[in-house]
Amino acid sequence: MKTARQLLGEKQIHQLISIPSGATVFQALQIFAEWNVGAALVMDGNKLIGIFSERDYARRVVLLGRSTATTLVNDVMTSQVVCVRADTHTSECLALMTERRIRHLPVKEDGEVIGVLSIGDLVRATIAEQRFTIEQLESYLYR
Repeated sequence: MKTARQLLGEKQIHQLISIPSGATVFQALQIFAEWNVGAALVMDGNKLIGIFSERDYARRVVLLGRSTATTLVNDVMTSQVVCVRADTHTSECLALMTERRIRHLPVKEDGEVIGVLSIGDLVRATIAEQRFTIEQLESYLYR
């Protein structure tokens, strides 16, 4: 079973996708489009203060009729961010995301964010682990 750190090492994007809290929602959406992501960390320097996702945009901007050009990310972000340690196993990450109904999970090491796992990352890892197990069982049975 892999850890969050190992899974981060396999991701195509190794850069932290982040936005400052003073950015507008429109600027955040531009970053989402540029990086083809559904969420970005909201940072003040190296400090994680929140996360802003497409879900936040839909529920806290669009549905409330707010302007993307003038609304600040700080006003609509999720400030209670669930994080995991880098040595957390992927199955624990997936269980936590399911329990908390979140789609993005920042990973911390020594108090600093080193990456973000998405629900898609964890589902792909789970499928790969299951496929490997099946192949091993088949090779054992058909020797």
